[in-house]
Amino acid sequence: MGMLPLAGHAEIRAVLGRRAVAGTLPQSILLHGPAGVGKQRMGLWLAQLLVCQKPTHAAEPCGGCQPCQMAARLQHPDVHWFFPLPRPEGTSPERLREKLEGVRATELEARRADRLHVPAYERTPAHYLAAIQTLQRLAGSRPAMGRRKVFVVGEAELMVPQESSPEAANAFLKLLEEPPADTTLILTAERPGALLPTIVSRVLPVRVRPLSSAEVSAFLLESGAVQDAPEADRIAAASAGAIGRALRLLPAAGSASPLERQRQQGRTLLETVLSSAAPVRFAAAHATAPAGARGEFLGLMDSFSVWLRDLLAVVSGAPEHLLHGGEADLLHRAAQRPGLHPLGIADALRRIDAAREMAEGNVNPQLILADLLRGVHSDIHAAPHV
Repeated sequence: MGMLPLAGHAEIRAVLGRRAVAGTLPQSILLHGPAGVGKQRMGLWLAQLLVCQKPTHAAEPCGGCQPCQMAARLQHPDVHWFFPLPRPEGTSPERLREKLEGVRATELEARRADRLHVPAYERTPAHYLAAIQTLQRLAGSRPAMGRRKVFVVGEAELMVPQESSPEAANAFLKLLEEPPADTTLILTAERPGALLPTIVSRVLPVRVRPLSSAEVSAFLLESGAVQDAPEADRIAAASAGAIGRALRLLPAAGSASPLERQRQQGRTLLETVLSSAAPVRFAAAHATAPAGARGEFLGLMDSFSVWLRDLLAVVSGAPEHLLHGGEADLLHRAAQRPGLHPLGIADALRRIDAAREMAEGNVNPQLILADLLRGVHSDIHAAPHV
């Protein structure tokens, strides 16, 4: 089964496509933007175009040649897709490379079998040194089928995994410094600032922006993910222009999706910091699991950030930019509370970024959240700086 067509991003596709067909595309590219907007899918589209034998006049993959079809099925031997994976339990360092390749092969097979597959891991995924060493070995070999090898490295900022070890990122940097002439490297990142500066300096950065709600809704209907147009519109409105986020909002087996639960938890945190009662904030922090900060907790921080961003939009007089369009009434009521100011909410958003960094360093989530809720409450109710 082939991948679903790449949705939207016509302007970026046109620019990258023309350069790919003309042979002027840089060897190393960084596609960066919000989570779920299609960065990895765009990277795979570009990889397909680079191995295509007969690109169209519009600089798109022809879809008919053998390399195109194999790339679309994630089976082309010269197109390599690396994404963060959880470390296999009980694996010795000597066997980690082999085990990670097995996990990657299993995940690729799942994505071939289900075009709407959304990976879910119990353990926190990362790019480990062993995986980057596999990538280096493949990059050093000759192309198996065509004249070029293409590597798509999703969520590249996770090359600095637990224990703040930069080994994987440093190993990848060596490849970036002297890539083989027949190799193209396409990185994606939600937070390019989390990458090593020396990596960022060696790639062409390309910003991938969110899609429109109409584009997300059309994708949900055309892909068969949703059958009902009003339901597709509702999910698209809550997706923040990200198809990946929309897929995670789909209900599973009659219950709310994990992302929908996370969205509701983010709303609860917003209501908590608007409250003047300190015990309410303490209780919210205490209810958070004391472990697993780099998993669900980071997702909760993302959700909380989106809710605060929407509050900022309303307080600033720009409600047309709401990401939670269906929650406009709630946000307008919240914005009417006395003392709220855009500068304070902006300070609160920066505080969440700092909390994310602590979570990635494996600080206890309960401690992070207790301090965060106290600080955000103070930020959004503080008098603006003059």
